[in-house]
Amino acid sequence: MYDGHGNAELKLIAKICNDFPEKFGIPHQSNWLTEQKAKIVFEPEYRVAEAFRGIEEYDYIWLIWQFSEAVGKKWSPTVRPPRLGGNIRKGVFATRSPFRPNNLGLSSVRLEKVEFHPELGPVLHICGADLMDGTPIFDIKPYLPYVDGHPQASGGFTDRIKVHRLKVEFPEEYLKEIPKEKRKALEEVLENDPRPGYQEDPERIYGLAYGKKNIRFYVKDGVLTVCGVSDYKKY
Repeated sequence: MYDGHGNAELKLIAKICNDFPEKFGIPHQSNWLTEQKAKIVFEPEYRVAEAFRGIEEYDYIWLIWQFSEAVGKKWSPTVRPPRLGGNIRKGVFATRSPFRPNNLGLSSVRLEKVEFHPELGPVLHICGADLMDGTPIFDIKPYLPYVDGHPQASGGFTDRIKVHRLKVEFPEEYLKEIPKEKRKALEEVLENDPRPGYQEDPERIYGLAYGKKNIRFYVKDGVLTVCGVSDYKKY
């Protein structure tokens, strides 16, 4: 809602529920990792079945959401994308940086099913989301392949980024701490190299919060080795 005096208000309609309690390790883009499951739970005002009539006909949907951890932080006209090593500046509107005037994000995700929960109302089960657990969602729209898909379009500086996957060594003593139904998704996150693009210290131990666990690992010569799993505690 815009009041004509430079003020606008967005209504929170839902929040996402997934296994990323912190932003470290979240996929760089939506649909980049296909095993990541999530649920969209709506606010009580929007738990109206009629509002979702026909949504199951679509394979993908757009999410309009907010970089909630960037709210209140000053926006910058230029940013340093981590994927470029953190030392090259680009205009904020030429990137998907969270430090924007309105901190809004846009993601296309696969819609797997619509559940009509007895208490939560319509719940959307999705995969491929690049959002942190609890991220506020302001709107949802269907993805239309005939106008939204442009496979031959230029991707700017991202066309020059080398895509790589790490080999993951996950010792059995630590792997058994992870629920079986979450192992494949977690390994996909680790293969994608959760580290910022400018960090290459082979001696550094990283911690990745995933679900109810904290995963400790290091990376050397293209191999990510898990060296510890403990219960996650948010400080």
